[in-house]
Amino acid sequence: MEVGIAIFVAVALLVVFGRLATRRGRELREQAKQDFANGSSGSGEDDEMLDVAGLRPTVVKFHVHDTDAIVTFDVPVPDGEIDQVLADILVNEAVEVTREKSHTLPIAQVTRVVAVAGGREVGGRELEQPGILPAPMGVAHLPHLAKIGFDPIESQFKDEGQVEAGFVAPDRGRTDHLGPIGAELRLPKAIEVGLRSQGIDPATMTAGELVRTVLMLFGHTIKPGERENTYVTTKAGQKTFLREDSYVEGGHPELSEAVVDEFMFGFRSSGADRGLLVTDKYAPFSVYERERREPRVRCVSRERLQKFLDGAALN
Repeated sequence: MEVGIAIFVAVALLVVFGRLATRRGRELREQAKQDFANGSSGSGEDDEMLDVAGLRPTVVKFHVHDTDAIVTFDVPVPDGEIDQVLADILVNEAVEVTREKSHTLPIAQVTRVVAVAGGREVGGRELEQPGILPAPMGVAHLPHLAKIGFDPIESQFKDEGQVEAGFVAPDRGRTDHLGPIGAELRLPKAIEVGLRSQGIDPATMTAGELVRTVLMLFGHTIKPGERENTYVTTKAGQKTFLREDSYVEGGHPELSEAVVDEFMFGFRSSGADRGLLVTDKYAPFSVYERERREPRVRCVSRERLQKFLDGAALN
């Protein structure tokens, strides 16, 4: 009799635990779907994850032609062969856009999803069954640099107290005309892909666009500041005041003292932990002296952009 009761109790426990496990499995699957929709990994590390919504390529058109679902992106692509990483990102994103559109548009006849950018097809994905899309590839389609834990801004401050000037005196052969900064830089492939996915052409980008994209790829959350051309970036609880100064065709090629003064005032008013002044222009030697007096700020000028990129590439 006791053996029978024990067996009955054991079976009852197995049934109960089985139901609980099934329910928990459903809850986890639903949570995973919700995390995907919200751009979260569900891992509890959201502060260190990419802001996926902010990094998704911009869609300019979606339409279905015969059996093709065609998604057109506002993404500049280079002439000739398209980088496979960029093509894969756009094809993955095209599938996700089609998934979103399927809630309101019929796609039962679709057998292929096509990504278009720069006026041409960059890739496509065949569906195993008409109208049935593959499972989501994951929340982050861009190179997941945020997981590295490296902070490009932090690298600008690691030699605190021994800052290298990195500036050229204004009378050493500088020209009065500055070409596109992209022509002077060696861009790591992951950063080039990140730029293009955001609709930024590396050949015509500004220093500010470059630095902001790098920061987003490495997990920074970036919000507009109170003044024009200013931003506040956040990563791991540390805030950085960012001020951009772009070169205008025919303008003076050197950073002006007035802009530096505005940057210093904005930084002190922002309450941020550190400040970064980013410019396409050359910087005067006086900026080096400012950095020595206020070690919480750095200037990433034309001369220092390659060093900024190299630090990101090495990590």
